Amino acid sequence: MISQLRKQFNDSFSQKKYEAFLAELNTTVKYPADFRVSETPVFLSEEFTKVLVTAAEEILLSVTSKQYLEKSRQAIPEGFNVPNESQHPTFLQIDFGICKDESGKFIPQLIELQGFPSLYCYQALMERVARKHFPIPENYTTYFNGLNERTYISLLKEIIIGDSAPENVVLLEIEPEKQKTRIDFACTESMLGVKSVCVTKIVKRGKKLFYKENGKEIPIERIYNRVIFDELTKKNLHLDFHFTDELDVTWAGHPNWFFKISKYSLSFIESNYAPKTYFLNELKEYPSDLNNYVLKPLFSFAGTGVSVEVTKDMLESITEKQNYILQRKVEYAPCIQTPDEFAKVEIRMMFIWKEKPLLVNNLVRMSKGKMMGVDYNKNKTWVGSSLAFHP
Repeated sequence: MISQLRKQFNDSFSQKKYEAFLAELNTTVKYPADFRVSETPVFLSEEFTKVLVTAAEEILLSVTSKQYLEKSRQAIPEGFNVPNESQHPTFLQIDFGICKDESGKFIPQLIELQGFPSLYCYQALMERVARKHFPIPENYTTYFNGLNERTYISLLKEIIIGDSAPENVVLLEIEPEKQKTRIDFACTESMLGVKSVCVTKIVKRGKKLFYKENGKEIPIERIYNRVIFDELTKKNLHLDFHFTDELDVTWAGHPNWFFKISKYSLSFIESNYAPKTYFLNELKEYPSDLNNYVLKPLFSFAGTGVSVEVTKDMLESITEKQNYILQRKVEYAPCIQTPDEFAKVEIRMMFIWKEKPLLVNNLVRMSKGKMMGVDYNKNKTWVGSSLAFHP
């Protein structure tokens, strides 16, 4: 959103450059990006970057307070409580839509948050490749708190691998080779040496877990968990272990935090950067302006089940109202000039919790439709996955 950099980028852009960028991005590791990658990064001003960081830190304080953490125990559905929970989440994401206030000034507005990993390694690859193919000022970065690619990857190794050998650490997922995020799994293996393993391939012996490599059973000491319970439940897979078993493993991202810091948290947040949110079952009467609200299931992922056209009949037809929230809509501001129309932006502030939460990187999604999803951006350009550079 720096007009000079935007003009320079747009003036120098060519389809040939973009295709060369995509070609390298899609061939550097063993899987390509199975989602649309935008033609442009976002350039944030120093002033707006400070506002974003302030907003993220304010939201973070709300969901890590002692009062909230006591309430958040209720967020874990019955039968999903995993033993040996860590004292805090290892990974934390805060998603903001870029909007405008009444004076026309850009402001971030909270969309969602999650105590779960994001595309940490893919974003590092994307930054490197974007810098190679596009005119990115040297004094601009996607990282925070003084990190660069080398120190960022070193931090990821420390948090995910710890004192274990990489072969004793697995990225756990459901059919990882079929997931849309598989490029991130490939980047994780390339950068950290940690392989992705399907939950159905895990063997349990006593309290210990193993996976097979070239016919040999290899013990698992640490799990970089990427399994979404919603998907696991829907697929009804046969596993040799249960997440709720007492296991001799360390979770790099304990599964309970997926529930405890999630859409469940939204109604507890009081902030100028967060739209009002209600648990559906706690509403004695529905807002009169339901057209200004969005309905979200608590524990789905990647926008599954979200309804943007909300009616009273729809709400009254829901039987398990405790599993839904009603969130006031935010209006994304057209803010990125492109060759045809302005694009809207959602930016994810990505944290890693070591001794304390540390803001490390960002992820951007760009849209020209009503929502950020692929279905709302068909046949559009300068939309999709991206990243934000800041001074």
